[in-house]
Amino acid sequence: MTGTADLPDGVTVFERGWLSANNILFSGDGPVGLVDSGYCTHAEQTLGMVQRALAGRPLELLVNTHLHSDHCGGNAALQAEFPLLRTFIPPGQAEQVRSWDPVALTYVPTGQLCPRFGITGVLAPGSEIVLGDQPWQIHAAPGHDPHSIILFEPQSRTLISADALWESGFGVVFPEMEGEEAFHEVAMTLDLIEQLSPRTIIPGHGPVFRTVGSALEFARKRLEGFVANPHKHALHAAKVLLKFKLLELQRLKLSDLVGWARATPYFGLVHQAWFPETPLEQWVVLLAENLTRSGAAQREGEWLLNT
Repeated sequence: MTGTADLPDGVTVFERGWLSANNILFSGDGPVGLVDSGYCTHAEQTLGMVQRALAGRPLELLVNTHLHSDHCGGNAALQAEFPLLRTFIPPGQAEQVRSWDPVALTYVPTGQLCPRFGITGVLAPGSEIVLGDQPWQIHAAPGHDPHSIILFEPQSRTLISADALWESGFGVVFPEMEGEEAFHEVAMTLDLIEQLSPRTIIPGHGPVFRTVGSALEFARKRLEGFVANPHKHALHAAKVLLKFKLLELQRLKLSDLVGWARATPYFGLVHQAWFPETPLEQWVVLLAENLTRSGAAQREGEWLLNT
């Protein structure tokens, strides 16, 4: 949990790691709000942290920066606990949420989980939303996700960057996995962040940081590498999906991992587009070996374990 002088009054950050996204809690004279709710398997933990921090006050407002499962997987649990909770999401997928289409919302294609939740309305870029005691600007931030938004409070120059910018990089550019060009949107979003000139950044993953210039420089170099070699991004994306499943389950047999990969459309898309010369089963094993060599996983016989 982070609550420092670098942040506006009433802002608390729950730093969650890499399965659940960070959660940002706002308290003050205005509505008590939360930005992003983590992954569904961590929902009980999310709820417990929020309840302890609120000390009996109800959560009134829930905002999602985008609808990837690690950012909104706790929505349903929070809505069940706080029946009057108002929930707002970026525009673009409201109808898919209302009709609950887990394919269009990418939960089926990525092989991830997200319990059904409801929404109150959408976050229109160019407008503001009051969180805690301050109005926060809503800005479109496509690239990692075409519908993602970021939130900026100009008085303290605090930016909630979601997965548009971390201290060391940015999130997988998912539209590229679907064959849509989106690297240029990542570049435009990085330019927007630079123009906003934030002093403090609350990222979707990792600690709060103030080294904005070096973070932007690192992200742009990483993006240049992906643009020059899209194979590199495709490989990175596949490893991220695999690691996410390993974080969720903690351990699974390689044969089960291969079965999961066969049933996960995004894996098939990346495999067929970039690595068709290698049979899928062999490719998944190679990815697992790559994670093991990097220290992101451990191999014990037929089992792959999270580290």
